[in-house]
Amino acid sequence: MNDINLWLYFVSETVGTGLLTLLGCGVVANVLLAKSKGFGGGTLMINWGWGLAVFIGVLGSAYSGAQLNPAVSLGLLLAGDLEVTLFFVAVAGQFVGAFLGAVLCWLTYKQHFDGEADAATKLGVFSTGPAIRSYGWNLVTEIIGTFVLVFTIFAFADYGDIQVGTPGGLGPLTALPVALLVVGIGASLGGPTGYAINPARDLGPRIAHAVLPIKGKGSSDWSYAWVPVVGPLIGGAIAAVAAPALLSMV
Repeated sequence: MNDINLWLYFVSETVGTGLLTLLGCGVVANVLLAKSKGFGGGTLMINWGWGLAVFIGVLGSAYSGAQLNPAVSLGLLLAGDLEVTLFFVAVAGQFVGAFLGAVLCWLTYKQHFDGEADAATKLGVFSTGPAIRSYGWNLVTEIIGTFVLVFTIFAFADYGDIQVGTPGGLGPLTALPVALLVVGIGASLGGPTGYAINPARDLGPRIAHAVLPIKGKGSSDWSYAWVPVVGPLIGGAIAAVAAPALLSMV
């Protein structure tokens, strides 16, 4: 850690997560908000948009190893691949970046937010929500989705294809496997909750929704906000414990 500048580490995670959230929330805005040129593009467009957002976010945060997700950072911490100080610096950067990315998304689509009558649609640009509200089962969905994410990231590292969490450890196409992984999770497991699989990605934009002067925005749905935070952290922790044993069998 002596060779790592903590400020640059924080900035790296802030920039990467900011790009992730700007483009991820942006594709949702493009599909959902009335009069947008991408209106009605469908869930697959959203899935691919989030995957490409991850691709760009990873490339934008090479210094810190492109964690971009407190669940990933927690997994690395529990696996002994990330020091405690770096964990807290990374997570702080992730939440700041997620908030700023959501603000930039709002500025980009300001007129479309003003022209959208449905408050739930506006909130859906910023944060996730369940198709069927059942907190226990929604939690299970987020745990499973995030387990797949973090476990597979460990598998990539095991095969030598990617090294998330290692400063400077990014090759030119390192971002591609994780981007495709996110597309796959969204396409197959994203239906019940909108697949937050990332506490910063959900909570940062939800806070932005709460504080921004969005016309007719309605509630930020704080009663649900704990699910996309707690679920991914549990899923990431389980993956960190399971990966060494399960991957050693491969």
